[in-house]
Amino acid sequence: MAVRVAATLRLTDLLAGDALPVEELARRTGSDADALGRVLRHLVCHGVYTEPGPGVFAVNGPAELLASGHPSMMRERLDLDGFGGQMDVAFTGLLHTVRTGGPAWEAVFGVPIWSHLAEHRKLGESFDGLMAGGAEDLSDVVEGYDWSGVGHVVDVGGGTGALIAEVLSARPGLRATLVDLPDTLERGRSFLAGRGLDGRCEFAGQSFFEPLPAGGDVYVLRRVIHDWGDKDAERILRRCADAAGPRGRVVMIESRGGSGDDPAMFAEMNLRMLVLSGGRERTVGDYAAIATGAGLDVAGVHDTPLGNVILDCTPRNV
Repeated sequence: MAVRVAATLRLTDLLAGDALPVEELARRTGSDADALGRVLRHLVCHGVYTEPGPGVFAVNGPAELLASGHPSMMRERLDLDGFGGQMDVAFTGLLHTVRTGGPAWEAVFGVPIWSHLAEHRKLGESFDGLMAGGAEDLSDVVEGYDWSGVGHVVDVGGGTGALIAEVLSARPGLRATLVDLPDTLERGRSFLAGRGLDGRCEFAGQSFFEPLPAGGDVYVLRRVIHDWGDKDAERILRRCADAAGPRGRVVMIESRGGSGDDPAMFAEMNLRMLVLSGGRERTVGDYAAIATGAGLDVAGVHDTPLGNVILDCTPRNV
């Protein structure tokens, strides 16, 4: 929790290139100097930050990981005011999950995760940022699928459009539709406009449990299905299958570690999805079974260098 407090207060950003007295850090962060000093000395004893003079603190190697914009995204993942930190706070309700089988998020925060994110805009924005992932992961996904012959991509539950922006940039002749809830979609519209791509993208502000815009060549779901239990996951895929029609495709993109090849990662993510939303991690075979229930066949499974797995599905009997 001390590291999380340092991340939330952006102490590494404030100390960048300098050493500061704790009183100045407290002033800049709106904190109590005595309490902040106790936290920092605790961290120093564990190798995070240094105290080059009495009550004066500075950044060291481990503390550099907490800088905003660091490729590890550690600060964003630990920030107690953001989704990363709140996601882990939900684990204080783990006993509720074990006793009931239901998501701890609802027990800790009082409402289901999706309602909570909709009610708290800043938290929703933080969620969008974490789910977008880094540039390397997005490139890995875009390069891991053959987009040749695809004219129109529908990104289902695509957040603010991080993936579709990379696809559109890589394929100048391609068009897209971004599907997500209205508030998220407005952030997506702004994001794509900033990239100069909004003219090639349509926007559908809706739930993916409702009928989806029809006629796309490929319906993409990037790390969407693992958020849901089997019945809801099948409903989402069925909506995609119905919209894709006999000549369309449905593409699921999930983490390979989360699909069963890394037992430790699988176990952690499987528990995490249950605690947060009642979802679950699955093996490739599990995803194929859900696809079958939704009227789809898995035509191909593609692994990417960074550990993503892409399941390319086609309507059955086509």
